Amino acid sequence: MKASAEAGEHNFIGKVEAVLREGGLDVRYADEATRDEPFEGRALVHMWPPMNEQTLVIRRAYAYPFWAIEASDKRWEWDVAKTRFNPEVVKVTKAQRFARNKRNKLFPDAVTSREGFVYIPLQGRISEQRSFQAASPLDMIEAVLSADKNRDVVIGMHPKESYSEGDITALEKIGQSHERVTVVSGQMEHYLPRCDYVVTQNSSAAFFGYFFHKPAVLFAKIDFHHIGANVHELGVEEALEQGPNLTPEFERYIWWYWQEQMINAGRPEAEAQIAERFRRQGWLK
Repeated sequence: MKASAEAGEHNFIGKVEAVLREGGLDVRYADEATRDEPFEGRALVHMWPPMNEQTLVIRRAYAYPFWAIEASDKRWEWDVAKTRFNPEVVKVTKAQRFARNKRNKLFPDAVTSREGFVYIPLQGRISEQRSFQAASPLDMIEAVLSADKNRDVVIGMHPKESYSEGDITALEKIGQSHERVTVVSGQMEHYLPRCDYVVTQNSSAAFFGYFFHKPAVLFAKIDFHHIGANVHELGVEEALEQGPNLTPEFERYIWWYWQEQMINAGRPEAEAQIAERFRRQGWLK
């Protein structure tokens, strides 16, 4: 990404640089090795924790060309996470057309159905309960098996995560103890359109499930919590009871999240959106 940006070939970062220079700021690209060295001025990092109060974070908002510029690398601390979603402000036909076009681009071969199973996309460190989680991922799986006794359960291991032997053994034991459990690696595109609902900590698979009208139960803090059953707010039992039956305004939410809360680097107004983000953070006047 750094090489692409320095060569002027990265669309979003090129727009960011143009906005900063137009605002009277100098821009230089630093090597990762210099991250912990003292510096003067502001810093803009990609998915790293901020080094100081004058650091902002850029991160892709789940798919191109949508980006965020935030004061935190923790997605549940982003501005959108603290903003109320009001579906009535989004035109239905506009949102439906937008969501349909994006779904066809992201999942061109997907056919939506409900085939009687829960999809649980995992991330990493599944035996730990971290500070932003309401339960460990393994406890989350057990909670689903206890709450939903009729549906099959597909557990999706993240193909880019490295799982410990203990984690693998724990998943194998769950599979051996429950005939209705299937453990797979990856294959989100196969299982997500076909499930009844999604249960996860805060995997982006839940966000993409909105394209297929899949309700989500969220066991961890995240920025796209607005239309899901949030365990932190409802508790485990209530979230797992409500979650499968949720029918929120999925298309309106997708529009609102991407088009109103994020920067669309593919649109002519992208630089104006970027400038507004920097003004909000006190970087530009």
